[in-house]
Amino acid sequence: MHIDLPEKRYYGIGEVAEAFGVNTSLIRFWEKEFDILQPKKNAKGNRKFTPEDIKNLKLIFHLVKERGFTLEGAKIHLKEEKHKTLSRFEVIEKLQKVKAELIKIKEQL
Repeated sequence: MHIDLPEKRYYGIGEVAEAFGVNTSLIRFWEKEFDILQPKKNAKGNRKFTPEDIKNLKLIFHLVKERGFTLEGAKIHLKEEKHKTLSRFEVIEKLQKVKAELIKIKEQL
């Protein structure tokens, strides 16, 4: 899944939820469930996600929504095999970008 967010230091929860195509409540729920998500909160309690948080959200989204892991299964998988899972996810992400570029070139022909 290609997430299209502008280059920023912090992203609001609404921006993140819209980019992933999910409700903000799901993002808040994943924040409570997964320890690797640590968004900054201001005095009003608004969550601000860093690019590192976005990368972790992409990984969680990939495991839960695309590969069909349960939340407990995704937690265990991240704890036991985080490095291997992260490298596989990065390869998949790069291949999806190449595929999108090739489709774009094909449409231009």
